[in-house]
Amino acid sequence: MIRVLLVDDHVMLRAGFRAILGTQPDIDVVGEAGTGAQAVRLAAQLHPDVITMDVQMPDMDGIEATRRIVADPDITAPIAIVTTFDRDEYLFEALDAGAGGFLLKNAGPEQLIGAVRALAAGDAVLAPEVTRRVLTRFAPSAPPTAPVSVSVAEPPSQATRTHTGARGGGLLTEALTDREGEVLALMADARSNAEIARALFIGEATVKTHVSRVLQKLGARDRVQAIVLAHRHGLT
Repeated sequence: MIRVLLVDDHVMLRAGFRAILGTQPDIDVVGEAGTGAQAVRLAAQLHPDVITMDVQMPDMDGIEATRRIVADPDITAPIAIVTTFDRDEYLFEALDAGAGGFLLKNAGPEQLIGAVRALAAGDAVLAPEVTRRVLTRFAPSAPPTAPVSVSVAEPPSQATRTHTGARGGGLLTEALTDREGEVLALMADARSNAEIARALFIGEATVKTHVSRVLQKLGARDRVQAIVLAHRHGLT
């Protein structure tokens, strides 16, 4: 069962989201919040599996609430920003704050349900309208002082690729196996875990393990940041 916390200052909109998600046997709305401060408090109390977060709210906006929730090591729920406003400042501030998804409120019920399931499964979720803007903004911005080097070694067990990326202003060098490189490339192609599993003929549990290792080696907070890093530094 996927436990969801809904955060929006419009009661009717929360009721609509609850009604949509309530039709699904594997989703349970466990709480609602009307302000960012309430969201932070309820996230710590309820420990949901997924949080949907509005941006413009009284008391504390959704981006600041996202930042505080992500900073709490006891809360692991991915957060999807769901907003009416298709603005770059909201999009990039939300991703920087740690949101794992960005949806627009004009999305259909199927998109909302799919986004909740995708986030619960560890996938990133970006509205089609904003995906290209994310890649366009970050892909060409690789700094000349942080080159990407790729070398291939052939140990007895498995070949590895060495990628050099940026994290915290410094350089990060980690060895990605060939399989992890393939997973990263498919992640950057916006494939879900299930789609990656089918493409590589492996199980979803194995995909999740590879994704976790890729995030760790790249120093990425989540799939969205990993995708940005992959495009920015030419790792795909």
